Amino acid sequence: MRLLFTLDRKDYDPAAPVLVRPSARGILIQNGTIALVHSLKYDYYKFPGGGLEPGERPEDALLREVREEAGLSVLPDSVRPYGLVRRVQRGRGGETFRQDNYYYLCAASDEAAGQELDDYEAEERFTLSWVEPETALEANRRSGKRQDLGGVMLERECRVLELLRHEGYFD
Repeated sequence: MRLLFTLDRKDYDPAAPVLVRPSARGILIQNGTIALVHSLKYDYYKFPGGGLEPGERPEDALLREVREEAGLSVLPDSVRPYGLVRRVQRGRGGETFRQDNYYYLCAASDEAAGQELDDYEAEERFTLSWVEPETALEANRRSGKRQDLGGVMLERECRVLELLRHEGYFD
């Protein structure tokens, strides 16, 4: 999978142990809009997806995570690799945290599955939204200025949205 970009905060000790946490994220585009998870509590948008379970393939995590977060059933035959975003920064415990985010273009069936949100996702009131890229970019740029929201994640999502727009996916 092609490397889209690396977000390296360079705020970690190079000798610290490295914690690797891969994730898979879905890119679902329809009629110039994109399916994103909207945090109603903090007003930001993210691609549906999340961490891989031990031994899980990224493609399998994609199907599971998009269903859990967005309530969408991804059509397995539609899954195509888009790119990898690597995030490196100091972890909460002083370790080096590396997250490899695998992004996949995909489509979903018309059948809705129910969301299965984690506690923090439910508290943030994650909701599936089909939005124009500009709507998500504007909200994320506003919210990204808040330190408590983890600006690195919002920067990552903005940059992927901008790449998709630049490559003509919303035309």
